[in-house]
Amino acid sequence: MSDRPSRVIGLTGGIATGKSTVAKYIADTHKIPILDADIYARDAVEIGSPILVKIVERYGKSILLTDGNLDRKQLGEIIFQDSSMRQWIEELIHPYVRDRFVTESAKLNQPTGVFVIPLLFEAKMTDLVTETWVVYCTKEQQLQRLIQRNSLTLREAESRISAQMPLEEKCQLADVILDNSGTPAALEAQILQALNRSIALH
Repeated sequence: MSDRPSRVIGLTGGIATGKSTVAKYIADTHKIPILDADIYARDAVEIGSPILVKIVERYGKSILLTDGNLDRKQLGEIIFQDSSMRQWIEELIHPYVRDRFVTESAKLNQPTGVFVIPLLFEAKMTDLVTETWVVYCTKEQQLQRLIQRNSLTLREAESRISAQMPLEEKCQLADVILDNSGTPAALEAQILQALNRSIALH
């Protein structure tokens, strides 16, 4: 018998729109378990993993740090400049991430869970959740936050944003839109309202 939650919120948005902020608030304040695609994606390329072996076969050992771990910064520069390379990497990692969500969600034993999946729509993982939430902010805020967080140039930040599905398109697909262009209090009020509302299962 599975203990998978009956309500699974798929939390997504654009890069640097505030997904982690929302997830942390839900976990800390409402004690709802969070499963994070980024953590599973890191696990997928840990030392000795079959996926890391394939990446090294393609790019050579220069793609590794001196300790043998994947040089994620270097790989990021490659895949954000070449959509075919990004697609190749995603086709390796997404099945692993999907399997981890299925496995780990069965252990939660909670009525509600949150899956943080940046590529929820792009990776076609909406079947794993019962509702979709998109975290939104303005393009200017997104650029500013990304530049500050990742120490990027304006051009680098713009290339990372443009590599993703447009945020407006994600909003059109969402059951809930959380506007993170205002104050933390305003965002928290929206989260509470969204948690309290009931959405028919799709």
